[in-house]
Amino acid sequence: MALAAPPRLPKPMPGFLRTLQFAASQTVCHPCSHRRKPLPVPQLRRITLRAPTILPLAVSEAKENAMTEDLPDPPVRIVAIVGEGSVSPLKSAPWQEVMLHTAKRLKWVDEGGYEMLVFTDNLCKSGDENATTLQRVSNLADILVIVAVTDQESVMWIQANCVNIQNIICFESSRDLVNKLGGSYVLSETKGKLFDKIVGFSQSKKANESEEVVRTVSEAWDRHNSDDIRFCLLVIINAYIRPVSILKNLRSKGFSTLNCMVKNCGPQILNCLLDPNCRKALQCLNQCSPVDQVCNYRCIASYESPNLEAFSLCVLQKHNCLELDAKIPEKPYVTPMEKFRGKDLCNETAEDLFVGWLGSLNWSWRVVAGQNPAYDQFPCQYQLFYRGKAKGSFWYEPVFQVKTFEEKMVWRRRKYRVKRGKMPGTFYFSVLDNGVVSNEFWTIVDVNNDLSWALFHYSGAARVAGQSYTGAVLVTPDGAYPKDTDRMKLALALEKCGIKDWELYTVDNCSCIDPPLGIPEGASLHSMIEVKDQTWTAV
Repeated sequence: MALAAPPRLPKPMPGFLRTLQFAASQTVCHPCSHRRKPLPVPQLRRITLRAPTILPLAVSEAKENAMTEDLPDPPVRIVAIVGEGSVSPLKSAPWQEVMLHTAKRLKWVDEGGYEMLVFTDNLCKSGDENATTLQRVSNLADILVIVAVTDQESVMWIQANCVNIQNIICFESSRDLVNKLGGSYVLSETKGKLFDKIVGFSQSKKANESEEVVRTVSEAWDRHNSDDIRFCLLVIINAYIRPVSILKNLRSKGFSTLNCMVKNCGPQILNCLLDPNCRKALQCLNQCSPVDQVCNYRCIASYESPNLEAFSLCVLQKHNCLELDAKIPEKPYVTPMEKFRGKDLCNETAEDLFVGWLGSLNWSWRVVAGQNPAYDQFPCQYQLFYRGKAKGSFWYEPVFQVKTFEEKMVWRRRKYRVKRGKMPGTFYFSVLDNGVVSNEFWTIVDVNNDLSWALFHYSGAARVAGQSYTGAVLVTPDGAYPKDTDRMKLALALEKCGIKDWELYTVDNCSCIDPPLGIPEGASLHSMIEVKDQTWTAV
């Protein structure tokens, strides 16, 4: 029996071609060893006429699925409740201000990914519509952060109204408030510690993974700086809600990493293990969370050696065995100063501002305070900027002290290549630091006309180490804070960077004996600014 061809169909989407072919094939009689009874014509017509209707349904379903896939994940919702009038250890800044600033800094990581609301605990006791609002937003929260809440009435309100929140972390608060991670309670037994004993974790969470999160969050919080407060929240989000891109090196590659290391870097691994200093560095790094930059960099600076550099150069820089790819943060975007002494800033003047006092002194600048806890907290930081022998070359060499884990004070020095950015006052820095290349983008935020102080901002990444970071340094000729009369101008400069003055870590410049200074022979200094003509002579 001959079958009429079905009506001409629109060209099907590739994903649904097989579906249409299958439907059409049911209408065809294939030869076989016995004769099949022909299907009645009405049934044939029904099958034939169904084929055109499959495509619109499939296309409609595909569009619906595509729209669902394209929808961004809803933001992680965080609610912070802080004790009314409570004061933080960050230069006595109010906790409410600190947490509001943390909410802003979370936006720098992912503008639409995190929403954090901050309330004081007096709302818990109000009994009016404000308490109802707090209850409503708390019930929708993915994370509840409780800071310095000790009032018993507030404690009872939280206990009664926040039981369904899956992640609750309590800092410096009543011990009647219980921490919870991933829906399981984490009880503290020792006063003064955030988490000391893990109790009641479900079987779906391995104890060692939970302990790692607990230890990382606890150690970071105890450092009391703005970077680590934000870091605590990101670690919890990464572990219990969804991956955080800047913390992706928390997720170990396992066998592939080991295979890469053994295959490509056997001699470097052996030399490191046979070198006591390099072996100590690896042991120290093994005790740090992979994403804890403060701990990691202190280990590196404490135990750096040629063998450690060769190990890192092979495993990380040359072969990227950890398969990481950190990028320089785009936020905050900081604009450079536009004028200096009434004239538009040009590249030559901008470089001269970096060179600073070198020539009149043995250094360009000394760091008074910095914002980044991993890189700006070292004692006795000297900055050396100079022009190299090659045309257009420019170099930066920081000299600083490190207090090692063995309580020794040692001097360290790095060498950065510096290139001009597109806009005067912006620069690209690159350095090979213990075998790993770091790239940074620096901005001259402001320099006082008499060169009595300057503020430099930087954003950087050690790509193959999976580390990205931002920071800022306040510098002066003698390492002492600027005069009080400059406080307002300095505050405006910090505001451009999105930095509060209570975020700055004061550098210890008290015992800086015999720093290994000096620049290469043939290097040149200023080309536009005559530093010797300055009237500022406080050094």
